[in-house]
Amino acid sequence: MDATMTVEEGKATGSQTSMRAVIASCFGWGLDLFDLFILLYVAPAVGKHFFPSHEPMLSLAGAYAAFAVTLLMRPLGSALFGSYADRHGRKGAMILAVAGVGIATAAFGLLPTVEMIGIWATILFLLLRLVQGIFVGGVVASTHVIGTESVPERWRGMMSGTIGGGGAAIGTLLASIAFMGVSYVFPGDSFNETGWRFMFFCGLITSGIGLILFRGLVESPHFREAQEAKATKARAEKEIVGPSPLKTLMANPDYRKRFLVNLLLSTGAGATYYLTAGYLPTYLKLVNGLSGPAASSIMLMGSVAGAISSIGLGELSQHIGRKKAFLAIGVVCLLALPFLILNLGSATGGAVTAYALAISFLGSAGFAPLMIFLNERFPTEIRSTGTGLSWNVGFAIGGIMPTFVSLASATPADIPQSLGIFLAGACALYLVGGLVAPETKGRLAT
Repeated sequence: MDATMTVEEGKATGSQTSMRAVIASCFGWGLDLFDLFILLYVAPAVGKHFFPSHEPMLSLAGAYAAFAVTLLMRPLGSALFGSYADRHGRKGAMILAVAGVGIATAAFGLLPTVEMIGIWATILFLLLRLVQGIFVGGVVASTHVIGTESVPERWRGMMSGTIGGGGAAIGTLLASIAFMGVSYVFPGDSFNETGWRFMFFCGLITSGIGLILFRGLVESPHFREAQEAKATKARAEKEIVGPSPLKTLMANPDYRKRFLVNLLLSTGAGATYYLTAGYLPTYLKLVNGLSGPAASSIMLMGSVAGAISSIGLGELSQHIGRKKAFLAIGVVCLLALPFLILNLGSATGGAVTAYALAISFLGSAGFAPLMIFLNERFPTEIRSTGTGLSWNVGFAIGGIMPTFVSLASATPADIPQSLGIFLAGACALYLVGGLVAPETKGRLAT
């Protein structure tokens, strides 16, 4: 009787540990998306106060470029925090990165504007974006691994989609709630004058929630086993410190080849996501003429559609394999997304919502099986580093695409065509990645 209770208690404890890890991973990816949507909601104010221009589209491009600057620093964050996570544990890396994100995000609300100190305001804004990018890259490197490492093989496809889709929904939800609340307190022009600062201050709240969630988190079974094996080997060979995970990744020709193939998929998925869910608020306001609250409401519904897509397709990859899932998603997105984007611009009434939800559904499909695929590409000893770099480098390249769309569009009326062309290219790249990628399902332990 006692033995049976002990086994049951052990299973319950294991389930609770897995659930905490999944929640932590979802929230970590949510912080990444929170950063994106905060900037999208305050883009007009950021453009006005830090990137002023007589051409509204150039000012908007400047705001998107500020987001791209952060993305460019995320690979460095992955290298630093991923290496720390592989050496010392995922939990410690998560806590440091999440705290850094919160402080850096809130600091934007304290910056002086161009009206106050001229061009130095733009420089300070971009420098702080660089610092923030390092911490956000660290969040991704640590959170994208611990969730899938902590669940049984049967659920890894679904967990990959849950972390991606659930995290995106959390980030969108938090940013939308913050936007609605701040817009209520600072209505109309007062939002662009003062309210935008409080949007950034909300970063302290979200990071505080994350740190509370991480308190009861324990390291994944894979990491603990790897550490025990490493310690045994070190005692036997009298080794103290081995090569860094980053050096191991870059020095091994096979790992470098895996990394390059990973980039095809992560760049395609990142560009597709940022050109759909990431650009939709701007599209709905400038092309369809919706108000901020109306666009925000549609984005909330879109986050639900994206979560359903990511979770469902992640589970599908557990049944048909990662490679077939990539190919199916790539074909459907290539055929459907440019068509939907082009037609959204002329849609009215309920059709706007229908098109936007379909775009959100397909835009989140790409990363449904991607996270677990990246995890399965590397052994435990370098998994955080390999996954973090593969994800962040690809998403950094993909995240630049909205800036080019704005630059390629002389007027808001040109956005649908420019966006459709860029989306077709992103989906094609993703499809090529699916064609050359190997099947990895069930190989997390290797």
